[in-house]
Amino acid sequence: MAGAAAVIICLTCTLLVILLEVGMSRSRRWLLPAATTLALGATGILAPAANAEPAAATHCDSTGPEYGYVVLYDPHTPRHRVDRELRAECGDPVAYYREIGVAVATSSDPGFAERLGVFRAYSGSREIAEPPETAAAEARARARAAEDENLERTTEVVSGTEDLSALQWDMRAIKAPQANRIDEGSRSVTVGVVDSGIEPTHPGLQHAIDPAASAGCLSGAPDTGAQAWAPTTSDHGTHVAGTIAGKDPATGFTGVAPGVRLASVKVVSDQGLIYPEAAVCGLMWSAKHRFEVANHSYYIDPGMFYCPKQPGDAAAFEAVRRAVEYSTRHGVLNVAAAGNSGFNIPEQTTDPNRPHPVNPGCAILPGGVDDVVTVSATGYTGSKAYYSNYGRHAIEVAAPGGDPTRVPPEGEGPACPLSTVFDGKYGSKCGTSMASPHAAGVVALLAGKYRHAPPWALEALLGFKAADPVPCGDAEDCEGPKWNNSFYGKGMVNALRAVR
Repeated sequence: MAGAAAVIICLTCTLLVILLEVGMSRSRRWLLPAATTLALGATGILAPAANAEPAAATHCDSTGPEYGYVVLYDPHTPRHRVDRELRAECGDPVAYYREIGVAVATSSDPGFAERLGVFRAYSGSREIAEPPETAAAEARARARAAEDENLERTTEVVSGTEDLSALQWDMRAIKAPQANRIDEGSRSVTVGVVDSGIEPTHPGLQHAIDPAASAGCLSGAPDTGAQAWAPTTSDHGTHVAGTIAGKDPATGFTGVAPGVRLASVKVVSDQGLIYPEAAVCGLMWSAKHRFEVANHSYYIDPGMFYCPKQPGDAAAFEAVRRAVEYSTRHGVLNVAAAGNSGFNIPEQTTDPNRPHPVNPGCAILPGGVDDVVTVSATGYTGSKAYYSNYGRHAIEVAAPGGDPTRVPPEGEGPACPLSTVFDGKYGSKCGTSMASPHAAGVVALLAGKYRHAPPWALEALLGFKAADPVPCGDAEDCEGPKWNNSFYGKGMVNALRAVR
């Protein structure tokens, strides 16, 4: 009897291994009932998975600085189990998005992520605070930050006492004035401006902002207080908002879709940083309120690339991927900036910000996630801006983002697109951050014309109906035909074609 029992146990173990291998080969993600789930650790040794009951509380070291973390669980894991494990491992729960199994916590214990598992937990704030591996890496990161800040800083601020419509070459480039004469967009459509906040008193934006749909997400949990979603140190989100839906009859300034509503979803800290937990919160807030469109003119810090098979990165990548997927399933088309590093995204092998290997499986978040529309930038002449990232199948469409090296003729406006900035004024900024809202505005027009169209349909309409193909021309690095190439994707967005 003892020998027979051993045989049965052996056969059972073999069958379990086979089932696990089949499940892993057929799906990127496999689940078993919570009580029996096992997960393969980095060493390949079976270890308790996210849903296992936590061990007794360890001795917590609270002497270190407090950082925010994203932590992965199986979707629909009960909240009480999540909170119990986080506290047992010396963390304080902040938010939990049960639908996607992503928790947000803070901890001052330096061993918090390691005890949970470095493929389950990640902190962007901790990585930024810890010294980089080399002085050269630190220098690269500082140079990159300075370059982005210099490119997207507000210049040529005007009070709005002159006719600003003549200075909006970017709107003329996408035929927005002609489109507005037909359709300014529907008040039933809301665009989430996931950014640094929108100035609520700006005369060009007061008509569009919906306070009830706005929230601050800096902690990883939504805060609906007006002070939480209003801007503080950065007018970046205010500039983006004006491009999408600004309208000021006194100055003639008009955005792409001035008839739609705007929600301010603040994810950018006063230090200009966007951590994974803030982005997840912004995506989930957009899904909860079923925004038709959400604009993301940023990449998640410390970035620039996140790799799904690297420790730490894996948790951040999966948390954001799940949030994007969830928001898409709930009717949100996410539109994102391609980035200002001037490189070919799929061929990049190094991260400008962090010393870690990069391969085609890595992505700039959130733009590199499936179902996100990524937008490259063009200058006044209509060709790709020198700073804009590009890449075959990495770019969906192109839009005006400005180029300081291509100055328009006198009277056409500044080289960088003009839009709303602090104190009720108008100023110009360049960047793919400025290109993305042009595309988001065109999507908003499509959403008003084709009510209840799902995200995949709006994306298809944007690429095949509301974009003009742009050939590579003589650009050496541009690859592909005019209807889908590495510089312009399916082409320059066209607001007029969206409303016809």
